[in-house]
Amino acid sequence: MASSLSLLVAIIFCFSSLRCSNAIGKGYRLISIEKSPDDDSFIGYLQVKQSNKIYGSDITILRLFIKHETDHRLRVHITDAKKQRWEVPYNLLRREQPLRVFGKSRKYPVTVQEISGPELILSFTTDPFSFAVRRRSNGETIFNTSSSGKDFGEMVFKDQYLEISTSLPKDASLYGFGENSQANGIKLVPNEPYTLFTEDVSAFKLNTDLYGSHPVYMDLRNVRGKAYAHSVLLLNSNGMDVFYRGDSLTYKVIGGVFDFYFFAGPSPLNVVDQYTSLIGRPAPMPYWSLGFHQCRWGYRNVSVVEDVVDNYQKAKIPLDVIWNDADYMDGYKDFTLDIVNFPHAKLLAFLDRIHKMGMKYVVINDPGIGVNASYGVYQRGMANDVFIKYEGKPFLAQVWPGPVYFPDFLNPKTVSWWGDEIRRFHELVPIDGLWIDMNEVSNFCSGLCKIPEGKQCPSGGEPGVTCCLECKNITNTRWDDPPYKINATGNKAPLGFKTIPTSAYHYNGVREYDAHSIYGFSEAIATHEALLDVQGKRPFILSRSTFVGSGQYAAHWTGDNQGTWQSLQVSISTMLNFGIFGVPMVGSDICGFFPPTPEELCNRWIEVGAFFYPFSRDHADYYAPRKELYQWGTVAESARNALGMRYKLLPFLYTLNYEAHMTGAPIARPLFFSFPDYTECYGLSKQFLLGSSFMISPVLEQGKTQLEALFPPGSWYHMFDMTQVVFSKNGKLVTLPAPLNAVNVHIYQNIKLPMQQGGLNSKEARTTPFRLVVAFPAGASEGYATGKLFLDDDELPEMKLGNGQSTYVDFYASIGNESVKIWSQVKEGKFALRQGLVIEKVIVLGLKGTGQVSEIHLNGSPISNETKRIEVSSKEQKYVVGSEDKGESKSFMVELKGLEMLLGKDFNISWKMASTNGAH
Repeated sequence: MASSLSLLVAIIFCFSSLRCSNAIGKGYRLISIEKSPDDDSFIGYLQVKQSNKIYGSDITILRLFIKHETDHRLRVHITDAKKQRWEVPYNLLRREQPLRVFGKSRKYPVTVQEISGPELILSFTTDPFSFAVRRRSNGETIFNTSSSGKDFGEMVFKDQYLEISTSLPKDASLYGFGENSQANGIKLVPNEPYTLFTEDVSAFKLNTDLYGSHPVYMDLRNVRGKAYAHSVLLLNSNGMDVFYRGDSLTYKVIGGVFDFYFFAGPSPLNVVDQYTSLIGRPAPMPYWSLGFHQCRWGYRNVSVVEDVVDNYQKAKIPLDVIWNDADYMDGYKDFTLDIVNFPHAKLLAFLDRIHKMGMKYVVINDPGIGVNASYGVYQRGMANDVFIKYEGKPFLAQVWPGPVYFPDFLNPKTVSWWGDEIRRFHELVPIDGLWIDMNEVSNFCSGLCKIPEGKQCPSGGEPGVTCCLECKNITNTRWDDPPYKINATGNKAPLGFKTIPTSAYHYNGVREYDAHSIYGFSEAIATHEALLDVQGKRPFILSRSTFVGSGQYAAHWTGDNQGTWQSLQVSISTMLNFGIFGVPMVGSDICGFFPPTPEELCNRWIEVGAFFYPFSRDHADYYAPRKELYQWGTVAESARNALGMRYKLLPFLYTLNYEAHMTGAPIARPLFFSFPDYTECYGLSKQFLLGSSFMISPVLEQGKTQLEALFPPGSWYHMFDMTQVVFSKNGKLVTLPAPLNAVNVHIYQNIKLPMQQGGLNSKEARTTPFRLVVAFPAGASEGYATGKLFLDDDELPEMKLGNGQSTYVDFYASIGNESVKIWSQVKEGKFALRQGLVIEKVIVLGLKGTGQVSEIHLNGSPISNETKRIEVSSKEQKYVVGSEDKGESKSFMVELKGLEMLLGKDFNISWKMASTNGAH
């Protein structure tokens, strides 16, 4: 009775104050620590100080493992010293395993007080045990679990309840903890709920746990005028609540272990590089995946799909990929074809036509396998014993086909069976990628169910989500009804609500309670392996549910959004977060999934989706009105403008894809990635970057024809009219015109941007001549610019140099002494030479002087010795804002056309610029 009363008091105190103090226990004391004889790690033991029964019994002895795994990564791992606990499987997320020493808790004098690495230093106190991590470079503490003088409690470690906290400076800017739709922007807001447990909850529901689980955050601080970023990952797949209060952060986890990784940065790009070096580099994407995609649930037959493709061509709107939702299936059953509406011969003829055009075809696949004795996929699944179990039998659920069983992707036999089913289907329909949906897992029913006797389930007709099975609740186990209730779905729903009950089990007895949030991750791995084996090409997979490491195998879209201005705004924060999570290939349903979408909103959405979404797809619900971009005249015009520019920028986007694969660098980024010392952009969620220097400032509100945009210090050039320049000495807000069919896109100084001429699909676009846009600081006497380009055979599974099927080019440019020099350094140019790729035009922005060009040299020879004719033109640039900071200085845009320089060979071109006084 006393323990129950203390628990009640703790809960009331916690939720009335949002400050759950040390009512749960007095923590642990460090009883020993010693350096491992095998490596540079340290192993210690912790003993609970005073046991209590709140949320269960304390684990008496814990084992502490500490290691500086790299110069910039520190690991702190705490688990039961006497028996092994659940951890994210090491065969799924490959990483170093801590030394497994169980049953030993020898007491040694604690003589070590800190453990130093090249950049991070860990220190600790012994009684009660706490630890702190600080930087060597500036002494800043980045994580500190000591409760001394704080309003959070000591560390707690029970079987089904783990709690630990850290103090934070109030001026720290935090980003991460997903997946959720953050109404207040990318920067975390104190006292908002952050719950991590994968759920089929629509993305328009704000501040609740959604499809993915990413227990990682980035912390950006400005210390004495200099920015420092670091990141903290708690690698744990169990459900958790994270309480952020501004000056502290508390994790409340319902199982597993404490497995902390600290990434030192110090820049945001460094942090993501270090993070993805642990969890896996983002998957290389095929070139076509960066084009535009069209989908809809409700393309009921082949003729409708053909009509969509034809209408895009008639409207002259670029399109690379046509998708089918579940309409193509026979009764919503995986790996089947509706031979009435999608006759095999007619479908193959259509696919042959679009493949010859260079287009691709992707279809949906849900994990639920229909329970149907005549269904071959089900038969083979049962024969191989591949399904998740409950009380010794496959667990019965319901999704679109009706009664289903769910494959257990932790079982090696399931992975083999899944690969065989994908092979069989690919032989039937030559798909180019797979879209794996509903993999949180989603279930239309809750509890333990059976198929009703004497009635059809589902009843047929239009698709619906009403449960038609006969079900009873499962609350009789501590796994289904744990002592601590996380804030699941935003209202403390039971863990098994509309999913698999958490007392079900996987291969080798693994409980759903522990493995729930890695289901989509494990399915993505199996699907990636299967497509690689079947196609022998670079796989393309789109997954709704994600976990730490999913970006190594799949792209992601943000799920079921609405055709509202709020959904458009929220999509930006989600997009930016997934770049931090190591999933850079991400997008939202353009124009909204659910009906209806106003015409003005769809205009603005394609302007965002064409530039900002690395994965750019229009998708709509079964019951929604048609939303293809050609349905409205104004939207079609916006699409031609925005997607027309995107297709010119495909070489740039593909190079960002390569950088993401090599270093984890997000394709779409917050402004603070490039301007970390400029604190005004720390909370900015209405503008964003592609790469380091390409800024998009979209309209995100109804009825607006102008907007206020923040310009960090420097020169910014408008991509649609490069004569327009914004110069900002110290950074400023600028009011920009934003008529309906226009989008404000600017490139920053010091960049050299490779572009092509565009086309109606990526196959067409990537054969066109190149142009280079060189942006110098406006009107500067001296300056530089750099750029890069990666090209390859995008069907090859690996994206790398050294295979004879790729080319990498570094571009350089400089101005000084009234001379302009532009040159390249090519690595492995044979691929580009075989493609016959040429640079036809160079556009240089921000030149000082009169705009007059003389003494042009190409590859060391005066241009008069060249047989080809080069056209030279110049225009004075208009200062939209900022000319007062430049005095009377002018700047010019100079264009050289007709160059025909081979992209696969080093080149250099130079010329003299006439000064304002006529001297050189």
